[in-house]
Amino acid sequence: MRTAYQYKLRPNKEQVAVIEMWLELLRRQYNYRLGERFSWWSENRCPVNACPLIMPIPKLKDNPDYYFQKKDLLNTKDKFPEYKLIHSQVLQDCIKRVKLAFERWFKADKNGQRLGKPRFKGKGRYRSFTYPQIKQECLEGNKINLPKIGKVKLIQHRPLPSGFHS
Repeated sequence: MRTAYQYKLRPNKEQVAVIEMWLELLRRQYNYRLGERFSWWSENRCPVNACPLIMPIPKLKDNPDYYFQKKDLLNTKDKFPEYKLIHSQVLQDCIKRVKLAFERWFKADKNGQRLGKPRFKGKGRYRSFTYPQIKQECLEGNKINLPKIGKVKLIQHRPLPSGFHS
């Protein structure tokens, strides 16, 4: 059973400008948070055969994990007011993407192969965002009401299932 559906949106010019701005800000946020994790990882790792035996091992710095980075979004919004224009759940989903990419780097897949190191996103390489908890009431005919963007024309090439309507 499908639990997610994808439909084409036809935004107007103003909405396209807002969406493009959001994608650029989210790309920057993704790269910054990924950089935070890489720098923590490189500063706090020590090869087993090269650890100092005489000197005490320094205390580890705080790990920029998912919850730390989500909490730090408040600082980001204070320093960069343009991030206040983005819906909070969309920003949090960006942090979740960083978490999943970083975790995939360390875990092996079912065949025992490790996936490659996550890459920083270049211009135009962050192409989507997600509203994790969007409500069913946002659908109004052939339009969807996206928080902080407005009503966007929706092309339904497949009808929603009967149990999905409210």
